[in-house]
Amino acid sequence: MISNFTYYNPTKIIFGTGTIPKLNKLVPRKAKVMVLYGGGSIKKNGVYDQVMAALKKREVLEFGGIEANPDYDTLMQAVKKIRKKGVDFLLAAGGGSVIDGVKFIALAALYPGEDPWEILAGDGLSKAKEALPFGTVLTLPATGSEMNSNAVISRRSIQEKLSFSSDLVFPRFSILDPETTYSLPQKQVRNGLVDAYVHVLEQYLTYPVGAHVQDRQAEAVLMALRDVAQAALRVPPDYNARANFMWAASCALNHTLNRGVPEDWATHSIGHELTALYGLDHAETLAAVLPWLLWVKRKQKQGKLLQYGYRVLDIKTQKYSERIDQAIEATSAFFHSLGMPTTLTAYGIDPDEAAQKVQARMESHGWTFGEHNDIDGKTAAEILRLSR
Repeated sequence: MISNFTYYNPTKIIFGTGTIPKLNKLVPRKAKVMVLYGGGSIKKNGVYDQVMAALKKREVLEFGGIEANPDYDTLMQAVKKIRKKGVDFLLAAGGGSVIDGVKFIALAALYPGEDPWEILAGDGLSKAKEALPFGTVLTLPATGSEMNSNAVISRRSIQEKLSFSSDLVFPRFSILDPETTYSLPQKQVRNGLVDAYVHVLEQYLTYPVGAHVQDRQAEAVLMALRDVAQAALRVPPDYNARANFMWAASCALNHTLNRGVPEDWATHSIGHELTALYGLDHAETLAAVLPWLLWVKRKQKQGKLLQYGYRVLDIKTQKYSERIDQAIEATSAFFHSLGMPTTLTAYGIDPDEAAQKVQARMESHGWTFGEHNDIDGKTAAEILRLSR
């Protein structure tokens, strides 16, 4: 049965080519703005110049260097600068890591407690009552962070990677111009495609509850990603492919697919540990975990695996075990077609060592994952040992 739910999403989306100049009307005229970005690619692809031209009548400060898997210590430097300078509006220009980082910064800048790390590792969300307003200019489709209230933050000094969600950190607006993706390396496009695809599966591949709308929406996003994946990787870029990819990634995690249905997120949770331990890209961890998790949990996920195989992958065999086998294999094959490995050994990581370390970390925290909350440290280790 579909669970009761509330749906709320106040983010305004401005989609299409040539839309960055609309910042002039979207950002308050009297705002003291901080533009935050990553490694500086926006200064090479023209996004920075467009942003600054649109904000030219305002007082604008900058903060660059937000990492992939944004680091707490870096973000706290931005918080200090914001407090010192009296910044009252933030603009994230980049991909999901930059946007996630800005979400944390927006909360931390106005956090009433002494230690903002509590937002991630304690009861800080209950203390937080407000956040700085912010908007985004998306340059890398992947996480859906431009249209949701979620964020994932790393703290490399203690090898932690944790997430939070709060209605206080929905972006006021997000500009999605597919042309901003044209300068992306193929690896980042690949990562974004895998990330978006797994986002959908985390909300879809659980167990049936009769949610026809959510199921069909999820299947549509999965099929769209499969349809445009190869064209999205093409150089020179194909506008329609990049546009469909960009919107699919937003729809994959904008809180519509998961309303009233069970969710998994074990692949993400285990993947976060692998990133913290080994520094793998987020999407790389997802592809190295998901197929093996599906194999281990195939009995519990049978109903949805069969549905996924039939509706999305067009696997018509009536023998259940064969359709499930083929569905898992087809998922791995899709990742491989994008140039994404599906094993830890492909990165020179010993699966047995990773299994031991992740099991120990999960058990030390008392963590269990999955839609049935039955993936404990021992089960996670079983999954990782298959990733070879």
